[in-house]
Amino acid sequence: MNPTRATFAVHPSDLDIDTLCKRLALANTRRAWHELVERAEQEQWSYRDFLAMVVAEEVAHRNQTRVQRLTRRAGFPFLKTIDEFDFTLQSRLRPQLLGSYLGPELVSEGRNLILQGRTGRGKTHLAVAIAYKAIQSGFTARFITCEALIEDLATASAAGRFQQAVAAWVQPSVLVIDEVGYLSYGPDAANVLFHVVNDRHLRRRPMIFTTNKCPLSQWGDALHDPDLADCIVDRVLERGRLVILDGPSHRTRHLDRSTPSEVN
Repeated sequence: MNPTRATFAVHPSDLDIDTLCKRLALANTRRAWHELVERAEQEQWSYRDFLAMVVAEEVAHRNQTRVQRLTRRAGFPFLKTIDEFDFTLQSRLRPQLLGSYLGPELVSEGRNLILQGRTGRGKTHLAVAIAYKAIQSGFTARFITCEALIEDLATASAAGRFQQAVAAWVQPSVLVIDEVGYLSYGPDAANVLFHVVNDRHLRRRPMIFTTNKCPLSQWGDALHDPDLADCIVDRVLERGRLVILDGPSHRTRHLDRSTPSEVN
């Protein structure tokens, strides 16, 4: 007897499907096959159609689980999608301008993005949405504020593990660095940040920055080194784009700021 055909010596009704699914780690199939059998009987599916549906359900479930796992690991402060962003509030930004950042070419072509605007303009929303889209396309992503990244690198440098720390931030397919210039940094800020930016630049791995500094030359003051700051911006924009968000604050747009509110 052909060992690969040994199963057919057993009558199908004698097989324990739940046990077989468990042995093959088909968790979703184990939960769903009863319902699929009922649908197949009611809709008179062919054997091929039934098998295709079982496999498709398992693949979809595994993909959903992968997206959820990578989203948790990304460290987003919240989860937003591109569909939730109100482009009507922007005079310069249109969805078409971000088209190439919402597909796999973001990673395959190593594209970068700087989202610039005053507080509350939706910069972080867009950065998260783009990184989340990359996760849905099969890539990995990480999110961190500029302050936290610089602190992590400075701490690692003092402990003698700087290269390991840099490697950890170079590894993700997409890296979001939020709030460049919002807070004050240590004197070595530009130096440690440059290592991450340069290594990712050399490996053509995308970076998305958000900043309230305008013009970008102000990064030099924030990072305490205008020359290195220029090198950082130069590498980011070589294969990147500066997008300016000029709409009203998403947080306070419901208020009429022209007249002070009364306090009773």
